[in-house]
Amino acid sequence: MTQSTPSSTLKIIPLGGLHEIGKNTCVFEVNDELLLLDAGLAFPTDGMHGVNIVLPDMTYLRENRHKIKGMIVTHGHEDHIGGIPFHLKQFDIPVIYGPRLAMALLEDKLEEAGVADRTELRTVRPREVVRVGKSFFVEFIRNTHSIADSFTVAIRTPVGVVIHTGDFKVDHTPVDGEYFDFQRLAEYGEQGVHCLISDSTNSELPGFTPSERSVYPNLDRVFSQASGRLLVTTFASSVHRINMILDLAKKHGRVVSVLGRSMLNVIAHARKLGYIKCDDDLLQPLNVIQKLPDSGVLILTTGSQGEPLSALTRISNGEHRQVKIRPGDTVVFSANPIPGNTIAVVNTIDRLMMQGAKVFYGREQGIHVSGHGCQEDQKLMIGLTRPKFFLPVHGEHRMLVKHAQTAQSVGIPAENMVVIDNGDVVELTEASIRVSGKVPSGIELVDASRSGVVNAQVLKERQQLAEDGVVTVAAVLDWRGGLVAQPEIHLRGVVTPMQKAQIQDKTRESIELVLRDRWKEYARSLGDGRLEVDWAGLQAQIERELVKMVRREFQSNPLVVFLMQVAEEPLTLPSRKNPRTAEAIAL
Repeated sequence: MTQSTPSSTLKIIPLGGLHEIGKNTCVFEVNDELLLLDAGLAFPTDGMHGVNIVLPDMTYLRENRHKIKGMIVTHGHEDHIGGIPFHLKQFDIPVIYGPRLAMALLEDKLEEAGVADRTELRTVRPREVVRVGKSFFVEFIRNTHSIADSFTVAIRTPVGVVIHTGDFKVDHTPVDGEYFDFQRLAEYGEQGVHCLISDSTNSELPGFTPSERSVYPNLDRVFSQASGRLLVTTFASSVHRINMILDLAKKHGRVVSVLGRSMLNVIAHARKLGYIKCDDDLLQPLNVIQKLPDSGVLILTTGSQGEPLSALTRISNGEHRQVKIRPGDTVVFSANPIPGNTIAVVNTIDRLMMQGAKVFYGREQGIHVSGHGCQEDQKLMIGLTRPKFFLPVHGEHRMLVKHAQTAQSVGIPAENMVVIDNGDVVELTEASIRVSGKVPSGIELVDASRSGVVNAQVLKERQQLAEDGVVTVAAVLDWRGGLVAQPEIHLRGVVTPMQKAQIQDKTRESIELVLRDRWKEYARSLGDGRLEVDWAGLQAQIERELVKMVRREFQSNPLVVFLMQVAEEPLTLPSRKNPRTAEAIAL
């Protein structure tokens, strides 16, 4: 095992998951070796038009790819494994260790992205120890969370043992019978934990998080009241919840049809691994259940977060080809909105109600519990591990601060902890913890094409299109710098008090002003009647004047697209540096 030495230094660098919910990604670095822990994604905000996925900025890993020795995965949620296929397109990871369910889900993702050959996936069991590089020995310790097969990890490093909780809550009655391994955590606490890195998601909430089993009787009550079809939505990865829903469907004599690719995928893998147990004839395709009486049907669907393309959202919009809401249907939201999704969720609920469905939702129904520990869960984790240093992670800034306060209340000195942001470099030695610097830590945006990153310029253009529309101007010039005809103008999504004739007049004036006052800057006589014209420079100058005019006259900031073409050529050929046609987009 690795031994602590006075000169040893461990760098802990979170690239995602701090001051936010999602894209949890952390780097551990000793000398010239990097160990990665998780690589998640987040979902776009309303202003990220056309963006499907938000990833952390991976510049630091791209620049240090030669140091990467491997990755450990704590569990299979998208905010912990969803970014891995995208990162593997940029750099190799020699080996990825993780639990069976997470590795099964990840294998599909890598195959679909065409990067399965850029890493090796290895499954691990509880209390299994793996070596990554020369500096890291990692033990996987069973915990309880809202997905099956979830782990806390103990990492032996040259400075001592670092425990990363992963996502966790204390569930004494887990649905799958896989109990939190408190004994192993306590043994590490007895031996000495140098630093605890702990989940902060519910740090503002007092008490313990209720057991997953507490949802069962409340779902049972709702199911018993439903006389028509039941439509139930929850997180696709909530294997324990899905197991209970299937069990209740059988109890109430209902056949289940599953909608949503992610839900189907998780259920298939969870059944194969034994985490979901049900009879084969309980699950039937839609064309079968449509022939059954409504009282014998349950539709299990994605869409608990109001995602635009999810099955339930399309049903609420009347856009699903096979399922339409009928009066008497009961819809159950067995999930609470993630911060940022509340408006989308309540709009979905409203649409369902307007079509005659009875909708059960909200905390007071008791049909959802969190997978993250509250303050008492967090105190128990600290009490079991008894760390010398403490680092709160996974949460928005106020959550990190509150978690640090909770740690202080159970005896960890304030000077032995730091509250940090993505990209901060935490240096941990045998005697100290401190922030020593910062690495790039922004975001990378991926759109539906998933072929590349949406850069800041493209996103800004999309925002302008959404907010103020686009103005397209096409003009034809002769070789001597005169307008051949009236410029052609097209407006899309632009609000203007002017008539089209006024807009054309203003546009023509702007172009003629440049041609009159600035032509000599861009046209040079070569003698014998020959001209050399910098058409690209002239086009850029006209474009700038059009942008000023549009902003002044429209009192808004639409995207301006200017197209210019030269109608005729001189006897001599133009310079190769100056094209006859030019197109530009100006902001």
